[in-house]
Amino acid sequence: MYAFVALKEGCAMVDSIVLWNEPNNLSHWNFHLDPDWRIYAETVRCASEAIREIAPDLPVVLGGVSSCDVDFLRLMKSYGTLQHVDAVGVHGFPLDWNHWRIEEWPQRLLEAGEVSELPVWVTEVGASTFGAEEIGTFGLKRTLQLLHGAARVYWYSLFDLPPSWPAETRHKEAEGSAYYRHYYLGLLRHDGSPKPMLEAFPADGSIGICQWFHFEDPRLENAVHWMHRLGVRHLRTGLSWADFYRPNAVAWFDRMMEALAPFEVAVTLCFTPGHLGLEEHHTSPPRDPRQFAEFAAWAVERYCLASPEKSPVEEALARA
Repeated sequence: MYAFVALKEGCAMVDSIVLWNEPNNLSHWNFHLDPDWRIYAETVRCASEAIREIAPDLPVVLGGVSSCDVDFLRLMKSYGTLQHVDAVGVHGFPLDWNHWRIEEWPQRLLEAGEVSELPVWVTEVGASTFGAEEIGTFGLKRTLQLLHGAARVYWYSLFDLPPSWPAETRHKEAEGSAYYRHYYLGLLRHDGSPKPMLEAFPADGSIGICQWFHFEDPRLENAVHWMHRLGVRHLRTGLSWADFYRPNAVAWFDRMMEALAPFEVAVTLCFTPGHLGLEEHHTSPPRDPRQFAEFAAWAVERYCLASPEKSPVEEALARA
């Protein structure tokens, strides 16, 4: 097995790389600009090849597919994309957005495995407490019963989204009340106080947490505190390619990854820098998928392998 060594002592243990987030969701990948998802397929291929050239045994996961959409997996399989990943990620929120019942989870997972012929990771699953906090408790307990035995499960999320922050969706208030469900998916309220559902979260490390951290997120240290209290081993979070071009971006990435040192981290790479997209928006497909592959290689070099402080990959990214 390849020995993964963090660049800096104390950096997080990266146990996998997830390529994009919900590519079949307009809020994360503008498929109007890529209606047959061929650019996405090429983006996955390029990034996977770049990662495997550096770290051949680091698991690469297809970005979590919204609504556990097996037809999207069939499309990716027809393009040969699944040959470039070691597992497929799926997402499901049947109590909030998906047009299927929570009891369908086992069949959905079975079908995803049969179609992909790969391990299926549930990289996001959750239940909003928008309507009532009791729904969150029921959703957590029932979901874990139905997903028992899944290869990997990440509960979304640890914290509610602060009300002053935007939800990561292009639909916004056009969703009606569904928009506001984005703000109530945490085990903890936005002020850090625990919800009743927190008591139902297993403390044996069997269930991971999916928690996105915004640029210079003030919740980082409190998240680490609570994940320790909950016995969390596995964490899924993200490094934003778009954020890479902000001032002090690498310092923030380093700080975040150092804080997450106690956990086994599935790092999701996504979001296009405006100047590198088909349109100037972070959900845009990149003009050149090889530039995303360079970012993926940089992330693996810096956070999975011992490498110089400024690698050739980092220099190439800085020039882009």
